[in-house]
Amino acid sequence: MRKIAVAIASTICGLVLLFTYPTSTGQTVAAAGALPVALPPNESSLSSGGVSAPLPQTSNSSSGPGTGGAGGTFAGSTSKTRYGPVQVQISVTGGRITAATLLQVPHEAGRTDRINSQAVPILNQETVQAQSAQIDTVSGATYTSDGYMQSLQSAIDAAHLG
Repeated sequence: MRKIAVAIASTICGLVLLFTYPTSTGQTVAAAGALPVALPPNESSLSSGGVSAPLPQTSNSSSGPGTGGAGGTFAGSTSKTRYGPVQVQISVTGGRITAATLLQVPHEAGRTDRINSQAVPILNQETVQAQSAQIDTVSGATYTSDGYMQSLQSAIDAAHLG
């Protein structure tokens, strides 16, 4: 009798978990605990849950390769991932990365948007903290993270930082 009661309770718990699991129905889910992202001046806020932004104008007022005096915004090359393109833009002031934003990110309704809405702010913050493309991969967003780091390195190279 006890085994039957445990089996019934386990089945009920399983069904409750199954029916309360969020699915990709196209609903936007806000990123719980997502970190704010510093945006460069004259750039609109991110749309689609923080995973996409319009293409801003790019300037390059670098004083030369390796001088550390680079300033402006620099877009990296587009990195193609399994789930779509990723392109990073960095803002540089006084030879330091002051902000990072995503110009392109894999965009699908549901799971991909939810994952990227949480991963992108983390990647952007780590970029500013690390001042390099040597940042950690965000768990659950491996393809986006890898594409981000490739595009980020391209933007850093364009800014002549390093």
